[in-house]
Amino acid sequence: MMTRREAIATAVAGTVAVNPLLAQADAKPVVIDTHTHFYDPTRKEGVPWPGKDDKVLYRAVLPAEYKKLAVPHGITGTVVVEASPRVEDNQWLLDIAKDEPFLVGIVGNLSLTDKDFVKNLTRFARNPLFRGIRVNEAALRMALKDATQFDRVKALSDNGLTLDINGGAETFLVAVQVAEKLPKLHIVVNHMGNPTIDGKEPVEAWRKAVEAGGAASANVFCKMSALVEGSRKNEGKAPTDLEFYTPTLDVLWNAFGADRLVFGSNWPVSDNFAKFDTVYSLASKYVKLKGEAAFTKVFGTNAAIAYQLKPRS
Repeated sequence: MMTRREAIATAVAGTVAVNPLLAQADAKPVVIDTHTHFYDPTRKEGVPWPGKDDKVLYRAVLPAEYKKLAVPHGITGTVVVEASPRVEDNQWLLDIAKDEPFLVGIVGNLSLTDKDFVKNLTRFARNPLFRGIRVNEAALRMALKDATQFDRVKALSDNGLTLDINGGAETFLVAVQVAEKLPKLHIVVNHMGNPTIDGKEPVEAWRKAVEAGGAASANVFCKMSALVEGSRKNEGKAPTDLEFYTPTLDVLWNAFGADRLVFGSNWPVSDNFAKFDTVYSLASKYVKLKGEAAFTKVFGTNAAIAYQLKPRS
């Protein structure tokens, strides 16, 4: 009899064998950052986020700037997450991605309460770069109680798309509920459930929620993202010592292992807490301590699987 961890690893390995992006990866390692944001306040319609009072983030944030930070670390592509609730801003990202092969996937933003949800999802899903949507944990909890809204979640699974979920520790528990109802849906918990990181052992509620998420379906993944944000030390004052973050990362690793963690920088939000070099260094250093095979998975293979990424022509 296989253990649950072995069964999950076997399921993931089967997916690797058929993922076309990974099949092309022999010549160049695939290193993917699964969480960036791009936006431009100078557009005629402006942006709903970030606010004008944010001196760090309120500026045009576009691929050229990100690539200068990412390429030196060997990053080969990024999955961009749309933070704006405006439907047409999904198209704006897709238009940027059309001419920028560094963007390997777009996670959109569509409200589960919108009567036009399915129409909009169908429209965007025609583009192979559109890989799913992100919702808040509270919104998804409401959808679990509403058949119409949950049918919209099911539409993601039916279209081979992925569901990102953002929220607190409860996000892992909601992910488990959705996975039980939609076993084919790929689910990615964002930002590790946003724990507060203080260098000590994490609080029990978060730890137990992570363990529950890790024991769920092979299709439930977790982003190793918002790491420096967890320190709650802004103005670039997040600790740069890996030991500060290790107790939290150990809980994640023990629950999800090398097969279901993905790296995400959360850039440029991360700039409020630390430089990109620090963000990448902390995550990569921790995973490399687990071995090169683990690094290959967490920083590339798993992202291609979780988002069912397609090769760029």
